[in-house]
Amino acid sequence: MREHGTGRTTLTWAALAAAGALVLGACGDGGGGSTTKDGASEAPQGGTASPRVQLPKLPGEKLEVAAVWTGPEQANFTKVLKEFEKRTGATVTFVPAQDPIVTFLGTKIAGGAPPDVALLPQVGALVSAVQNKWAQPVGPEAQAQLDANYSPGWKKLGAVDGTQYGVYYKAANKSLVWYNAKAFEAAGVQPPKTWKELLTAADTLSASGTPAVSVAGADGWTLTDWFENVYLSQAGPEKYDQLAKHQIKWTDDSVKQALTTLAELFGRKDFLAGGPSGALATEFPKSVTQTFTGGDRPAAAMVYEGDFVAVNIAQTEAKVGKDALVFPFPAVGAKPPVVSGGDVAVALKPSKGAQALLTFLASADAAEIQAREGGFVSPNRAVNPGAYPNDIQRDIAKALIAAGDDFRFDMSDQAPSAFGGTPGAGEWKALQDFLANPSDVAGTQAKLEADAAKAYGN
Repeated sequence: MREHGTGRTTLTWAALAAAGALVLGACGDGGGGSTTKDGASEAPQGGTASPRVQLPKLPGEKLEVAAVWTGPEQANFTKVLKEFEKRTGATVTFVPAQDPIVTFLGTKIAGGAPPDVALLPQVGALVSAVQNKWAQPVGPEAQAQLDANYSPGWKKLGAVDGTQYGVYYKAANKSLVWYNAKAFEAAGVQPPKTWKELLTAADTLSASGTPAVSVAGADGWTLTDWFENVYLSQAGPEKYDQLAKHQIKWTDDSVKQALTTLAELFGRKDFLAGGPSGALATEFPKSVTQTFTGGDRPAAAMVYEGDFVAVNIAQTEAKVGKDALVFPFPAVGAKPPVVSGGDVAVALKPSKGAQALLTFLASADAAEIQAREGGFVSPNRAVNPGAYPNDIQRDIAKALIAAGDDFRFDMSDQAPSAFGGTPGAGEWKALQDFLANPSDVAGTQAKLEADAAKAYGN
């Protein structure tokens, strides 16, 4: 079970929200190298001529790295591993993991074949790995990179009971709505700033013949993100923290209000690409690609999710900053929400190779490789902004760093995996049922509370 004092917190990036309102809707350059807004020249690759982190030579050593990443995200991370192989002489194999990753790792460890390093997408998984005595504390070389490159808040997120176990390699701003520029232009719609404006825009878009929103209902985690953004903006940070720790129940009136608000969107069949049944059959990658294909008749005009959406946009002919634009998640209450997630690298074997890989992943050298590919944001302060492939992603990354330690994390990622991180169970399943029947707010609350009480043990 998650320990509330050491887990992820939910991100409220005031700086990111402010910056987002100014830059996220603007056109980026869509290309590689550019000149920054302050006039500084940036190299297309954003890297440096020589390595900034020294790694040991590991000829003949074989490592396995497990993560839940698939498709382009996996392919882009593999490029980072290839560079590690080149520098060390080790051989690294990527092992695709399944959610919940704790169960996957438990099976591997029980069989005597744990991966050397795992990238964990939920804080509950990090705490479980430590409590189960699977995780190894970071070594001095990795710690040195963390101390040099990361703010105290990001280091704390990778620690349990004051001991550093993890390296936050990847972060995500999960409060972004990406939109098809042609669909918005054809309907005469402008990016909304409030929830009310979002509903008005959705009505106009759907009336024009293009459903407003592509919802990845087949993946329950996306629905938790929808709920969290509405809840954080409407109920506020204090209630958010209490619900994340299950200090208030899911039957609380604040949850009722958030679900009722979300039902204003989910309850309109004409707003959703394919209607509720179509949304429930749509996995995340398709939710993105169908929004940016089909010419002037895409399946939907908008798709909600984090900065990593850019990875899937790259699978289409649409160009980020031209055909695919983005605006911050609209304000439901007084302030727009900014929710974040992240992936933390943890060594599961006490090997020199595992520690060397953590050191590399804590360096700007590693992060810049994946930054160039798009759909990736690093919390590493030493990453050259020129590594990001367009102005939109560059501005998201700059705002993340500028926010310092003023952040909180994804609520479901703070929960025990049985509630917040398991396909077909807990919060994921309850919100899928809600998408199918948005009028059943009370029933959804009762199911969420029953599952939460069982998972949290209170």
